[in-house]
Amino acid sequence: MDFRKTLIMGILNVTPDSFYDGGRYLSREKALTHAIEMYKDGADIIDIGGESTRPGSLPVSLDEELERVVPVIESIAREIPVTISIDTTKSEVAKAACKAGATIINDISGMTFDPEIADVAAENGAYLVISHIQGTPQNMQNSPIYNDLIKDILDFLDTNIKNALNKGVSKGKIIIDPGIGFGKTLEQNYIIINELKRFAESGFPVLVGLSRKSLIGRLYESDEDRLPATIALNAVAVLNGASIIRVHDVKAHILAIKSIDFLKKVRI
Repeated sequence: MDFRKTLIMGILNVTPDSFYDGGRYLSREKALTHAIEMYKDGADIIDIGGESTRPGSLPVSLDEELERVVPVIESIAREIPVTISIDTTKSEVAKAACKAGATIINDISGMTFDPEIADVAAENGAYLVISHIQGTPQNMQNSPIYNDLIKDILDFLDTNIKNALNKGVSKGKIIIDPGIGFGKTLEQNYIIINELKRFAESGFPVLVGLSRKSLIGRLYESDEDRLPATIALNAVAVLNGASIIRVHDVKAHILAIKSIDFLKKVRI
């Protein structure tokens, strides 16, 4: 992947219960249509998820997740030349997704739910997104506590980067994600955005996924009011070192981030 510009990762949830787009793209046809739309809008990556990880969500079975994501990945891989990412914590789903055409494994658990995710990435030469989480989606927002927020997250990521490298994942194929919204308070999420440079200093590309999440929703009355704040915070994230932003609204972010990429180039 070319990180000389910010990469836009479009979100495609083929789930009935994701917090924003759950239920919209359950059929293969609707999912493919939306993927094509995001690609035409300029998405560099399509991130496909078959299990909601919103706060309080319950896990789905392996078979159900496979049935949701594999046909969609196969269809997208046939129809459009876009990089495909699988958003999963299960190694068997990751394996099937890579076989179907995915080249990125996006694991919100940082391999803590299923360590064999790293083996799948190594065997397939796939990029591996190692994210931070405290707890599980069912309980992560109950009472997030850290001794030193940024250091604790960096230590978690460092441990799991080493685990991935030991399993044969290439250093050049590792991406890190501080896990905004995954076991963090409102204020902690904003601290992470302010301190993203510390993650970028690791030398690994940084992915940020904050699109329309509750760190924004808790400040606004209407769900529709979340887009301007999402764009604003993603602009700050990119200025602070994010290499990839994961978003629902691709076209709006393509237009906004183009100016931020230019702004970064003209710094003295």
